[in-house]
Amino acid sequence: MFTKRKEVYTMLKGKCVVLAVTGSIAAYKIASLASMLKKLHADVQVLMTKNAENFINPITFETLTGNKCLVDTFDRNFQYNVEHVALAKKADVVLIAPASANCIGKLAHGIADDMLTTTIMACKCKKILAPAMNTNMFENPIVQDNLKVLEHYGYEIVESAYGYLACGDTGQGKMPEPELLLQHILRECAYEKDLKGKKILVTAGPTQEPIDPVRYITNHSTGKMGYAIAKVCMQRGAEVTLVSGPVNIPAPPFVLVVPVITAEDMFCEVTKRASEQDIIIKAAAVADYCPKYVSAEKVKKKDGELSLEMKHSQDILAYLGEHKKQEQFLCGFSMETENMLENSRKKLEKKNLDMIVANNLKVEGAGFAGDTNVVTMITENEEISLGKMSKEETAFEILNQILKMTK
Repeated sequence: MFTKRKEVYTMLKGKCVVLAVTGSIAAYKIASLASMLKKLHADVQVLMTKNAENFINPITFETLTGNKCLVDTFDRNFQYNVEHVALAKKADVVLIAPASANCIGKLAHGIADDMLTTTIMACKCKKILAPAMNTNMFENPIVQDNLKVLEHYGYEIVESAYGYLACGDTGQGKMPEPELLLQHILRECAYEKDLKGKKILVTAGPTQEPIDPVRYITNHSTGKMGYAIAKVCMQRGAEVTLVSGPVNIPAPPFVLVVPVITAEDMFCEVTKRASEQDIIIKAAAVADYCPKYVSAEKVKKKDGELSLEMKHSQDILAYLGEHKKQEQFLCGFSMETENMLENSRKKLEKKNLDMIVANNLKVEGAGFAGDTNVVTMITENEEISLGKMSKEETAFEILNQILKMTK
């Protein structure tokens, strides 16, 4: 069976994202966020306070979003109904960023005296707030108490960053970068939360098996596939643990990342967590063999050849298959260079897997390092080929199949 490619990056199509911008020097960064959201096909609506206009012109947001920027509560020329709740009813998520101390105080105590606070008060959707202010203001007990009040009322508070501030001070109070704010929005409304309540463990990346303090044996895995799976699991509502070998890609946000080096490290970290998991997805490229002896000192170059005695590393997937609890779903990965379907099906049966995701290193668009993959999902009764997709799209389809099989 062949599954048609789906465009994951239309994930915000039909979603209304309200950006509420207050008076802070960080306001200019929200223009970049508005652009990112628009590229993801969101309907981006921007609210501004009068003070925010001192830092960025509303025309900037209107140009980026294609929507009128709302500032005045009594502006009779905007496209919504006269009542201020019209936009509030439409919103899927609200991000207040940068959120000044003044705005935080108003929202915490129910003061609605402008378009921004009035609309937010009327919203029943998720509200995310990113404080941005001078360090001394941020650390003021009144501001901290107000943030706790907002958390009590269901606001999600984005932890402010530590760094050099516009006023010349260095400390906490800096607004996080737009990329992180985008991840908060995506976590809230990118996908249906069909994995909510599920605990999922994902493994990713290579392992490094030491020869001596200088050298090690590894493979070409970059971890991109496993990281994409962990990210999509999180965005679909799961509680995700990512056990990762050494990689050079950013960790997905809102995911517990457990770094490991060797196959033995990964075996220990996975097996001690396995019994708590509803779904385990083993996407890591774990070394099948490791040096039998590891030299405490650098192995010096000598005339003639060097031989290494190797031993089998512990088989994580086989252990998980042997100890799989009832109703736990176990998915493995298989990278082959020949006889992909035959070899992968043998692995599926031998290791007691529910599904195995196979790809052929020699197929264009598959394999290590790239941003795409070409996989076939193999179960006891099916073989489903996905065709060439981005790794995030591939992850999405893998999870769709897992959900289908666990319902």
